[in-house]
Amino acid sequence: MKSEINYSSKTTMRTSRRGFISACAACGACFALKPVSFLGAAPSNGSAKKLKIRNIYSLHALQQTKPDWPNVGFVASSRTQDLLTAVSCFDVISKGGTAAGFAAATRTARINSTPKPGNLTCKPDNLKALGAEECRRMNKESRILVARDHKSGAADAILGIPVEYITFAEVNKAWETADKDEAEAIVKKWKKSATEIIDIPDETLQTSAAMYLGMKSVLKTHNANGITINCLGGFYGGHIHAYPCLGFHELLNDGLVGACEADVRSTATMVTFTNMTGRPGYISDPVIDTSKRQIIYAHCVASNKAFGPDGPVNPFTIMTHSEDRQGASVRSVLPVDYLTTTLEVDASKKEMLFHQAKAVGNDPDDRACRTKICAEPVGDIEKLFGQWSAWGWHRVTFYGDLKEPVFAFADSVGWKVVEEA
Repeated sequence: MKSEINYSSKTTMRTSRRGFISACAACGACFALKPVSFLGAAPSNGSAKKLKIRNIYSLHALQQTKPDWPNVGFVASSRTQDLLTAVSCFDVISKGGTAAGFAAATRTARINSTPKPGNLTCKPDNLKALGAEECRRMNKESRILVARDHKSGAADAILGIPVEYITFAEVNKAWETADKDEAEAIVKKWKKSATEIIDIPDETLQTSAAMYLGMKSVLKTHNANGITINCLGGFYGGHIHAYPCLGFHELLNDGLVGACEADVRSTATMVTFTNMTGRPGYISDPVIDTSKRQIIYAHCVASNKAFGPDGPVNPFTIMTHSEDRQGASVRSVLPVDYLTTTLEVDASKKEMLFHQAKAVGNDPDDRACRTKICAEPVGDIEKLFGQWSAWGWHRVTFYGDLKEPVFAFADSVGWKVVEEA
């Protein structure tokens, strides 16, 4: 979907809604809000239209693609009263105050309504992480494949991991030629192991299984252990004919890496710290709910073996992809009461973003992505709002306390760790 921004009578620029939201944590957090009726009662029949978010901000330049702070006040809460309290801060403007004063008032209201930290004691977790040198060696033996469009060729390595671009056509050919009997066996396994399969026909499961086998074949051909695909672009463009979500789920359970949206940076994060821990990373679009003091990691792809291929399994449901209600994806009910570590690497900055949180629940709400693990951040929840404009939306979450090994690894490669909470 595209939103049109008019800067003047002569200048118009189009930017994707996701592109805008990725530059603004506050806007992303708005998606946690419950539908409410402000000028009348909610529908008595229990129905409600899907909540539409409209982002309004002022521009200081004709070519401006993201908000400039602090020219915004925001609320990030699922509690209606918090929204109303934030709206009342417009009184600052009506009384002659400044935009900065309005932003300060909403920040004060937000902080005052955020609960104090809860019990952050976590279940024991016997994580055994590799040392920095061994992890760097494994990175050099790894390879990331990126299917973004019709171009192919080598790219710069990230943290020692070779990166190679491959074409949609190669992925699609591997899908077309996948063994049908093997695919049927995968479908039977999913039907047996999934808690529930909702609105997914057998044909879609079959094409998803073939995509898993196809991706695994491509990985083997290129001697790679990670793949990321421009999934929606490839599918809507007719370049691939099955969503890779279920295939990514299987690859993660196998100890390999399948990552969404041709996001090379997040894929490198997943490969690096899966090499270090033997555990899958969970790529997500986090939002924040201050009313519960929670960060909610949301996406339509997740492993159900959070502690690695040989670890315990957790329940999962197979459902449509959330954004368009097509294909097949996963709602994984991930373990709670464990410490998680969330990361993102950026080779251009030579930095690693880092925060930790205690997993406290799974949100089954039908809106937003299928898997939604709720966690209470360790540290300053307000500080979490500060990095989205610089780092974008995606983060990668691992189960376990990776603080010491992450800092040691960063030291070994000469990178800086940015603690975002």
